[in-house]
Amino acid sequence: MIKVNTSMASSSSTPSAPAFSSPSWKYHVFLSFRGEDTRNTFVGHLYSALEQAGIFAYKDDETLPRGQSIHPSLMKAIEESQIAVVVFSMNYGDSSWCLDELAHIMKCRDTRGQIVIPIFYDVDPNEVRKQKLKYGKAMAKHELENKPKVESWRKALTDASNISGWEPKHIANGHESKGIKQIVVEIFQKLQLVSSSANGNLIGMAARMQRLRSDLQVGLGGVRIIGIWGVGGGGKTTLASSIYDEICKQFDGCCFVRSIQEESNRHGLGKLEEDILSKMGVSGVGVGRCMIKDRLCHRKVLIVLDDVDHLDQLKALAGSHDWFGEGSRIIITTRDEHLLTALKVNVIHNISLLNDDESIKLFHKHAPRDNRPVEDYEQLSKDVVSYAGGLPLALTVLGSFLCDKEINEWKSALARLKNIPDTDIVEKLKISFDGLKAVEKELFLDIACFFRRVNKNMAMKILKACGFHPVIGVRVLIQKALVTISEYGQFDMHDLVQEMGHHIVRGEHPNNPEKHSRIWEAEDVLKICAMDATTDLDSVEAIRVSYNTFPPRNNELQHLPPLVANTKNLRWIDWQGDFASHFLSNFPQMKLCCIRLFGSLQEQLWEGYKWLPNLKIMLLLGLKNLIMTPDFDGLQNLEIFVLSECSSLEEIHPSIGRLERLVFLAIEFCDRLKMCPPIIQPKKLETLSFRYCPKLFNISEIQHQNMDTLRPLYLDNFGGELASYIDSITNFLVTTCCYRNHPGLEYWLEEPCLPCNNMNPCFGLRFFLKDLKDLDLGECGLGDEEIGSANWELPNLEKLNLENNKFSQLSFSHLRLPRLKFLNVQDCKGLVELSELPSSIAVVNAGWCKLLESFGDISKCKWLWKVSNVQGNNRICEILLDSLLQGNAVDVYFISLTLMHQIPIKFLGRLFWERKFKLRLPDNWYNDFCGILICVVTKLISPEINIVIKEEVDEEDCLFERSHGSNKVVEPECVDDTKTFVGYVSFGSLRHSIFSNSSYTTTSVSLDCMYRDSDVPHSYFGAQLVPRKSIGDEVQTTKITTDYSEFWDGELDGVPTFTIEHDSKSSIKIRRVGAQFIAEAERRLHLGRNSDQSKDMFEVRSEKES
Repeated sequence: MIKVNTSMASSSSTPSAPAFSSPSWKYHVFLSFRGEDTRNTFVGHLYSALEQAGIFAYKDDETLPRGQSIHPSLMKAIEESQIAVVVFSMNYGDSSWCLDELAHIMKCRDTRGQIVIPIFYDVDPNEVRKQKLKYGKAMAKHELENKPKVESWRKALTDASNISGWEPKHIANGHESKGIKQIVVEIFQKLQLVSSSANGNLIGMAARMQRLRSDLQVGLGGVRIIGIWGVGGGGKTTLASSIYDEICKQFDGCCFVRSIQEESNRHGLGKLEEDILSKMGVSGVGVGRCMIKDRLCHRKVLIVLDDVDHLDQLKALAGSHDWFGEGSRIIITTRDEHLLTALKVNVIHNISLLNDDESIKLFHKHAPRDNRPVEDYEQLSKDVVSYAGGLPLALTVLGSFLCDKEINEWKSALARLKNIPDTDIVEKLKISFDGLKAVEKELFLDIACFFRRVNKNMAMKILKACGFHPVIGVRVLIQKALVTISEYGQFDMHDLVQEMGHHIVRGEHPNNPEKHSRIWEAEDVLKICAMDATTDLDSVEAIRVSYNTFPPRNNELQHLPPLVANTKNLRWIDWQGDFASHFLSNFPQMKLCCIRLFGSLQEQLWEGYKWLPNLKIMLLLGLKNLIMTPDFDGLQNLEIFVLSECSSLEEIHPSIGRLERLVFLAIEFCDRLKMCPPIIQPKKLETLSFRYCPKLFNISEIQHQNMDTLRPLYLDNFGGELASYIDSITNFLVTTCCYRNHPGLEYWLEEPCLPCNNMNPCFGLRFFLKDLKDLDLGECGLGDEEIGSANWELPNLEKLNLENNKFSQLSFSHLRLPRLKFLNVQDCKGLVELSELPSSIAVVNAGWCKLLESFGDISKCKWLWKVSNVQGNNRICEILLDSLLQGNAVDVYFISLTLMHQIPIKFLGRLFWERKFKLRLPDNWYNDFCGILICVVTKLISPEINIVIKEEVDEEDCLFERSHGSNKVVEPECVDDTKTFVGYVSFGSLRHSIFSNSSYTTTSVSLDCMYRDSDVPHSYFGAQLVPRKSIGDEVQTTKITTDYSEFWDGELDGVPTFTIEHDSKSSIKIRRVGAQFIAEAERRLHLGRNSDQSKDMFEVRSEKES
């Protein structure tokens, strides 16, 4: 999977600068300039603008005290300045004084981390860099008069002009005052202006303030509203307060309104409106939102609205941008992202929690070591930091509590926290929970207790079955910063937020699990089992038990029947491990919505008919002794049925065919299953899987037909009635058995039967399912006869898995799949030819198909963008790549091609054994080229690749120039374990990146963080631009209107192959997750995997897969 993550990069090349609070920095900015050129013009205006922005700048005629020697004072001022702004003008090079300044500035850049920003005022950067024209004459003159210094001056000029800077004539169309404003904003963003008090008291604040300054853009015009959003106790108010203290003097009026949630409940919004106006100097003339707008719309104000929890509060206090005057800044802190999106704020600033180093510093600040033993102190400090998870509130509360305690008391306190969380922390976090609706609270508690680090897609199905409306509910929880979705599509949350959820469930009865609504600890189950059989368990709604982790003792399982019988409100049960033989016999669970059983040794779940009207999901996994499924007639609302790795199962109860509401049916790894009854009535079946059920396709019949139109059939040996009947129906699924001794006749078997080998049967698959979207027939032993006689009409099928089957040819000419997006034929080792792929196809996985020679004509497959042909035939490499580059992806999307030990012709002789090189952009590249093609050749099995692309300084050199080492191109040795990854990123997909600026002439491409093991050798790497598609003899230079909504990236449910997290105007970061992860995930994520448990939550991994 390739992931695009663009990050901000400085437009002036510089080492990481220290914070301004360092005693070495006395000035914010040193201005180096030639007085006769710019003192009273550009530099004079720049100095005034810096002064107005509160930036302390050193300018010799303004700052130097009278009577001092100029030269030593200037050198000292340079050393004491955080940023040096060098204004290169026409006569700058004539002055030995200016050149001495510049040489010292570049020395400070290298030795003190000083930031250097060059400005080229009415002079071309190349003239300075290469000392041409006026600068060349000046240096020639210096050679005669001051030769010892000339070499250092030349180097300083070259180095400084190689730093990306500003040309005022190219900013804002040459409008000097607007250009100066932009320069001041950049300088302001680079300064790390942390007040001495904040620097002394706040850990990790400098970097967070720097990000917020960038968002605020103080000094530019317009009105900006910035939201600071995140989990409670994460430092939102502290960050807002720190930035407020720093910038408040730059506004005509300022106001910090604290604890709005609490104050509005206590005094009403009117009092808050009055406070704002009063602090702005407006009083005695009434209050209200109209007054705020009327009196502040022409004033430059700074307002912080802290802890907002309702949209009405924002509407009353900061209803719109036009309420405030030019240059105003409004900062809002909240736990609810929805409020910020509803107000249409300019930026939502997600608060970042502390890293481990910052957490240790903050904890040590509140709980210093004093006389405690060093080893114990350090280890226990790490334990506290691990528990707090970067939450400043938790570190502060725990540090303040432990500061006067002995080491043994620390240990006791930490042990207690595992069972009893700190009240102050819980109550602070619980504020977000208290603001939820009742159904949202139930949803959150289920996720906290059962679904953290569980694949979102299947968890959502269970939550939906429970009536929690999770689509909108999960969105609310995310906006409230209570729940997150990981990059792998799993639910997640902060450790302390989960602990808060557990605390709420246990409530006032932490030691009485029979009074809890949810039970997820095996010890609690055993407590209940030990109780009297008449114990009231009506409070229990959901149970998850894993006896693989906590084996029961002393035959407590004999008490499970009372547990089940007495939980009359049970809606969900997840049981991992064996249970008593009559576990489900007395099972009056009218409210049960979902049942998952894994690892039991029972031969049957229950006898006869059982009425479970609300059961929607049944997952039976790894039941090794199960012989027969239960009767389904009492499960009329069942929507999802999964049967996996039940190795003794040979028969499924015929009532399964009468489940009208079935949407998801997976029968997998049941290698003894010989009979599957007709599936007659499901009207909206979307997912169907028979993965690794090889015997099923030799004997079974699967039929899909609306019962209202089905009429009984009485078959004789000739089946004449059946032939005409099949032609007349429009919606069914059937495996047909055709006997050679009666050519042309198909027997539609009403009941499953054993194969009649003496009749020499052949088999065909007929599918007519209008709603089916996902079909998995992997490892089913399908050969050319079965596939060749197949007749499928699946108008909505998107995903088809045929991996590890036996056929040698696969043609889609007789398979009507007009919307197919994903095809998996991986491990079809006998496959020689793919042909007639649907024009809708987007992704093809043909890995390990060693005999595959042809994909057929894919010129019409304009949506195809990803192909994997690992260990495939090398001859089709160039055809695939050329076809992909002629598709629609080249305009605004991505392309991915994975090959084995081969190099595309486009990259022969153009690969480097290095991690970075520069790529010159030719003239008119912005119109003539549509994207960048990148090739990586490596021996790594499944590499993670980060590719960083950013603007570079133009240099007159070859097309490819490595940043380190020689420019020698090394041809990689392609051996059996070498793989080639080719990726393409269109310029159209990078809307705000460097590729939206046609004036750039050079870019660098580099590999970053590619290897987890430092011993792994370098890979080979190259990149090139891709020309726009040709139309006849003309190159397409204008965008063709295309409906790009057709692009499909659903190979992994919830985990897109490509994402753009952020792209800036300075750099792009592209990430590719290893193909091995994709191959594993595509088999398993549709059922959901729990990475926290030894077994999957919704699926069992087959020994055959292992």
